[in-house]
Amino acid sequence: MRIVSLLPSATEIVCELGLADMLVGVSHECDYPPDVVADLPRVTYSAIPHGLSSAEIDQVVSARLARGESLYLLDEALLADVQPDLVITQELCDVCAVSFADVCVVAAQLPGNPRVVSLAPPNLDGIFSDVLTIAEAVGVPERGRRLNERLSQRLDGVRRAVAGQPRPGVVALEWLDPPFIGGHWVPEMIHLAGGRDLLGRAGERSFRVRWEDVLCAQPDVVLLIPCGYSAEAAQREWDALPRPPGWFDIPAARKGQVYALDANSYCSRPAPRVVDGVEHLARLLHPACFPQEGTAQ
Repeated sequence: MRIVSLLPSATEIVCELGLADMLVGVSHECDYPPDVVADLPRVTYSAIPHGLSSAEIDQVVSARLARGESLYLLDEALLADVQPDLVITQELCDVCAVSFADVCVVAAQLPGNPRVVSLAPPNLDGIFSDVLTIAEAVGVPERGRRLNERLSQRLDGVRRAVAGQPRPGVVALEWLDPPFIGGHWVPEMIHLAGGRDLLGRAGERSFRVRWEDVLCAQPDVVLLIPCGYSAEAAQREWDALPRPPGWFDIPAARKGQVYALDANSYCSRPAPRVVDGVEHLARLLHPACFPQEGTAQ
């Protein structure tokens, strides 16, 4: 089977299932595993200019969506050239990938009429379901079940490690300018890691807030996890922003517990590495429970 993945998360799932050799095309944002995706054709591209700040990206995204324009586009000729049997896309987020409707229109015109599988995981259970969906679409359902069992066992290990510990209050910022609160699976990740998400809504979309809302929550820990950013890029963006009045009075700022994390790897993508993210968060929130493992980056 020849697979085109239009999602970094789907690419990661395909590879975790041991199906990397079936990939014949990926999105322009697929970067993991690097040795797999390095030489694969990129069948999507972004309509958003490079080098913009968080605020500028927000303005461009808002304007394009208001006009009904896509943020990501398909290279239709290249997609036809790679001749996929299966195209994996998503319906979860308008700002994460090529729209499902656009993919279906293009796929219907391709030779062989490839199957389109769409993913829309609202929470952790949805991510596990997507693993099974992809495994079943390729005809290896048992691999999906085994992968989910391994991931579940790791989450159970985190639960046991942090059981009975006091839960610090956490605010997770999925965008920095303007501030957005992380939703979907992020509140569940924080809960599993032994924290209390003070503003996030599990299973729901991220949403915009005022800095006053963040300050009023009085978080013990603030996570900087802007979607699509590495830890280094998130830290640079944060360092360039002015602090809102009263910022240094909140517990997280006073204690130096404002952390930039690798959202691309561990938080933003609904893929198996969110379990790595839970493990990282647990070590960050409860380092004494993991004395040999250090803290998250």
